[in-house]
Amino acid sequence: MREGSLEAPVRHPLDWGNPDFYDEEKLDKELRRVFDICHGCRRCFNLCDSFPRLFDLIDAAGDAEMEGVPSSEFGKVVDACTLCDLCFMTKCPYVPPHEWALDFPHLMLRYRAVHLRKEGAPIGATQLTKTDRNGTLASLAAPIANWASDRGNRLTRPLLETVAGVHRDADLPKFHGKTFAKRAKEAPPEVSANAPARGRKVALYATCFVNYNNPAIGEAALGVLARNGVACEVVYPECCGMPQLEQGDLPKVAAKAKNVARALLPYVERGYDIVALVPSCALMLKFEWPLILPDDPDIKRLSQASFDISEYVVDIAKREGLAPGLTPLDGGVTVHLACHARAQNMGPKAAEMLRLVPNAQVAVVERCSGHGGSWGVMVENFEIAIKVGKPVAQQVAKLKRPHVVSECPLAASHILQGMERLDGVDVPGEALHPIQLFARAYGIE
Repeated sequence: MREGSLEAPVRHPLDWGNPDFYDEEKLDKELRRVFDICHGCRRCFNLCDSFPRLFDLIDAAGDAEMEGVPSSEFGKVVDACTLCDLCFMTKCPYVPPHEWALDFPHLMLRYRAVHLRKEGAPIGATQLTKTDRNGTLASLAAPIANWASDRGNRLTRPLLETVAGVHRDADLPKFHGKTFAKRAKEAPPEVSANAPARGRKVALYATCFVNYNNPAIGEAALGVLARNGVACEVVYPECCGMPQLEQGDLPKVAAKAKNVARALLPYVERGYDIVALVPSCALMLKFEWPLILPDDPDIKRLSQASFDISEYVVDIAKREGLAPGLTPLDGGVTVHLACHARAQNMGPKAAEMLRLVPNAQVAVVERCSGHGGSWGVMVENFEIAIKVGKPVAQQVAKLKRPHVVSECPLAASHILQGMERLDGVDVPGEALHPIQLFARAYGIE
């Protein structure tokens, strides 16, 4: 084994079916082993709040170091982890195949799984993660739901903070009366018969966020793919389970994985590629599900057929070439690379895609926005999320590009919120998904 583990990272399956996975003494022993290695390295000190909290606990113990930290304090470290995976993918020199085999995010996930089995999850957080139920109900009365969730509403937001634990200043996604799946069925774009990539077929996994909260992302993806000759079917059986993964509810994630796989695999068998519209969901299909269900051949087949939307457009460009019609964008673009896009280990595909636009001037921001899915809107985490994301907001503000995009829609709005807190900064009116800006370059609105 070479020093620093110069080999590519390897992730081991989560052994959540083994009773030892939930053994508190064995978990505590593993936490202490990993935390002691982290304490001796400290390379991840600036990634998120987990590591400063850990190092402060150890420093406060004095000469006793790790042995002087009570196990009751470990929850503070776990609570600050957003499962962004950046420590594993970009910083840690001791990930497998190194013999120390550190996987900090999955250890935090194990702690949450043990804690969930023992004490259950807070009611507010549990209700917030029921994205399909919430989206379905909110779509029935979208104007009222959006009025109630608007952060300027001083009547309802304090109530939501009290009841659900959602910080009153956190920006929340809007809902739409007509889901993306319905829109796609009612008005599908015409598929070009002359594009170089004609003949490709895609099952577009809508994701809960695009389906209920931002159909414009899906419509842009449909438009771009149709322009490039790709026939698309929009499929949405249910959420991928990322919100439940954040809580450590691995049985529920496994059940969702099997259900979604049953819906998508018939398309794979008919020669379709599977394309996810949000990087967190693509990460689940491609990497997290196979680690949770490593012996399920259907999950493995689905993983091998799955793409992120930006990754897929770049693949078309490299293999067949894009359809003509792209026109220059007005001014430069700042691209925030989402953590869960980086965790897919596919390269900066959003930036690659936008550089295909003529005369594109693309600047890249490679740092966590701090949002962390549902984690960043909770009352105990929101200000930490703003703090972690402040360097991103500062970098975007410094670049002063007219277009700001992020692969993660939640990160996009969070970055704008961070910019609002900077002095003398002009905050852009919108921050789009990269596929939306690419669609604009095609003249698709």
